[in-house]
Amino acid sequence: MIRPIMTMKFFLQKPSEEAGEGDVEVVHDLVETLESKRATCVGMAANMIGVRKRIIAVVDEDGSILAMLNPRITDCSGPYDTEEGCLSLPGTRPTRRFKRIVVTYEDAHMQGCQRTFKGRVAQAVQHEIDHCNGILI
Repeated sequence: MIRPIMTMKFFLQKPSEEAGEGDVEVVHDLVETLESKRATCVGMAANMIGVRKRIIAVVDEDGSILAMLNPRITDCSGPYDTEEGCLSLPGTRPTRRFKRIVVTYEDAHMQGCQRTFKGRVAQAVQHEIDHCNGILI
């Protein structure tokens, strides 16, 4: 189900709870909502659709949507300064990101995964993990 985008800062600034096996419906809704916003958005976190769980979805290098539960950055390199926008907030703001990141996470079946991301996808993953941590840029 496509859900409305959360814009209330007080909700978005609270850290999200760990995701679990019972959150499969949230994963589906997040992916479907991101798909509907794909023209203007490359990633979303579950709190952006009103669910405070550590779930993110990003448009991957090949154009598919990758969902990650409980993502954590375990390594990073190549810091740089950039500007980002957010579907939940108007305008753009400066931020610092890393060109390469290594992320551990669970897939929708709660299987442990680890991947390295670079460039645009790495930037989107970092933005969405910030959302999970209650950090707004």
